[in-house]
Amino acid sequence: MQQFFATCPKGLEYLLRDELIALGASEVREALSGVHFSGELVDAYRACLWSRLASRILMPLSEFAAADEHALYDGVQAIDWSVHLGEEGTLAVDAVSNASLMRHTRYLAQKVKDAVVDQFRDRNGNRPGVDLEQPSIRLNLLLRKDRALLSLDLSGTPLHRRGYRVGQGEAPLKENLACAMLLRAGWPEIFKGGGALVDPMCGSGTLVIEAALMAADVAPGIRRSYFGFLGWLGHDGDAWEALRAEAESRAETGLRALPAAFFGMDEDPNVLNQAKRNAQQAGVIGFTRFERQSIEHLQRPTDAAAGLLICNPPYGERIGQQEALAPTYRAIGDKARAEFDGWRLAVITSDEDLGRAIGLRAHKRYALYNGALECRFLLFEIGGDAAPRVVEERPMTPGAEAVANRLRKTIKHLRKRLDREEVHCWRAYDADIPEYSAAIDVYNGREESRPDRPPASWLHVQEYAAPKEIPEHVASARLAELVRGAAAAFELPRDHIAVKTRYKAKGGGKYGRMDQRSSFLIVEESGLKFRVNLFDYLDTGLFLDHRPVRARLREAARGTRFLNLFCYTATASVYAAAGGARTTTSVDLSANYLEWAARNLALNGFSGAAHQLIQADCLQWLQHDRGEYDLIFVDPPTFSNSKRAEDFDVQKEHVRLLGLCAERLAFGGTIVFSNNYRRFRLDPLIAEQFAVRDASNASIPFDFTRNSRIHQCYELQPR
Repeated sequence: MQQFFATCPKGLEYLLRDELIALGASEVREALSGVHFSGELVDAYRACLWSRLASRILMPLSEFAAADEHALYDGVQAIDWSVHLGEEGTLAVDAVSNASLMRHTRYLAQKVKDAVVDQFRDRNGNRPGVDLEQPSIRLNLLLRKDRALLSLDLSGTPLHRRGYRVGQGEAPLKENLACAMLLRAGWPEIFKGGGALVDPMCGSGTLVIEAALMAADVAPGIRRSYFGFLGWLGHDGDAWEALRAEAESRAETGLRALPAAFFGMDEDPNVLNQAKRNAQQAGVIGFTRFERQSIEHLQRPTDAAAGLLICNPPYGERIGQQEALAPTYRAIGDKARAEFDGWRLAVITSDEDLGRAIGLRAHKRYALYNGALECRFLLFEIGGDAAPRVVEERPMTPGAEAVANRLRKTIKHLRKRLDREEVHCWRAYDADIPEYSAAIDVYNGREESRPDRPPASWLHVQEYAAPKEIPEHVASARLAELVRGAAAAFELPRDHIAVKTRYKAKGGGKYGRMDQRSSFLIVEESGLKFRVNLFDYLDTGLFLDHRPVRARLREAARGTRFLNLFCYTATASVYAAAGGARTTTSVDLSANYLEWAARNLALNGFSGAAHQLIQADCLQWLQHDRGEYDLIFVDPPTFSNSKRAEDFDVQKEHVRLLGLCAERLAFGGTIVFSNNYRRFRLDPLIAEQFAVRDASNASIPFDFTRNSRIHQCYELQPR
């Protein structure tokens, strides 16, 4: 089995994952702007030919440290290029640098090229040439944190270039984005139900043409004359020709049965002519109809009772354009209501106000990117029981608007880093406005009970105790304003927001009774998957502030015997196992959390005798256990008064607890000790017994820096 990586525009990762699974790929998992998968070479060929969403298909050749140009050159030279390229061949190199010392991508590409051609020249005096358009092989260098990943680009040129476009308008959609819109809108199901497709602002016809090709089961790459593997010495010509022959047969069958159900309209006669030429080149001109028409004169096609009305209207990115475009968006909504009862409407726009100008309530929203521009893809059901309606919402209070504006600024400020570091669960708000005292965490994931649905965003809101002088009704009203502001900022329905409220009770503020939904999300962190429950428990199953701590444990775990005390849902054990720990042992008093822990381990492929789960009081268990461990993670609660164990106070008990851990620690081992008691002080006795490194500052995630005392973390080694 070979590893591959399919790149795609941001926002298409989960769609691409599902597509690759349907194409027969194995071990498929999404990442930022792409999807990892495994398979044979023929599976990569199939992805090149059939993927409607991928941009490139990369086959990794080597990964190595490359802190400077010499290390990069040597790493590339370590590959035997004679098995990939002949001396009479040509090559090209693309380079990307992320969080590395070397950032000049053109220089990096040049260095990789030099290393390849120098190897040939040193052997026999001849060297390959360079061809930037259609080289024999194209190499892709990703330099991230001074580690180089060098891959062979099997696609050669971006896969969205289908080979049929001979003309385009001013702002054409890329073909893979058009396909993502069609898939999100449910076009395959609508077509199977006998529906038609109408694009009232079709431009050069991309949506219409891609919809027809999708409906006819035509492989998107069938008209491409060039792929990056065709000049590669490892190319399997027989396998490729067999795939092409199958695709040709399927296209012939699909086109033979395709109805003429694809309609494109536009006011510009020039782009309409381009659309017709593109449809001709794509082989679907006989099934499409392009007409010059304004949105104001749009009518439903005769004999088309149901279907999809979809368009990519102008966005108004320039100052002053929004007001001029609002009537166009209103016309889209008006015509949809008047002419397309029973249809579905799908519109992409980067401007939320223009989206609202449509005057209909969207039943679904998706984030998609048109190039670097973040857009909203809006879906509306027109007429029938699910009739969209214009909603005059009660205006937000100034407080709710202030919360929404604060969150929007935070989202804008953190988005690039969240994307770059592939952080899907993070803290968005922590009493940033003192009057609205709560923490808001974002969780992006799939509902465990509905794996067929795309991932979505959810919010977890925990109210902080209000000062005694604040009346309860005022605190309650402020919490309601905060929740409404958060829903507006993240564009989420209320049922995607879990709220943990406090009430007054003897001994101080207490959280009220949790919901009983038994509803779990599957979220991802650093390529690992975890179950979280936002509604039924005070904590969700994943401590977001421990993200760097878990990463540190993963780095330190290779080859170790790992012990996780007070393990909760064993997220740290999953990280240790992923980091190469020989064994993991996870101890907790709660059977419920241990069952949860077992599912987290299994979700990531870790099970069996190497990964033990033990239900016990940790202090008592340490006194009787005779095991030896190289790495121990201890994250006790601040207080505990369980009926099944001795009362526990971390400030009073940490000396005894860490002493017992030291007895179980192998020579040269490390204890990582963490707790979230804000007034905690490490006893001086600990410094006498251990070499102590205070790792607290380094263990606070960037999204938690507004409250750096959220936990403390120490690394301890016996003296």
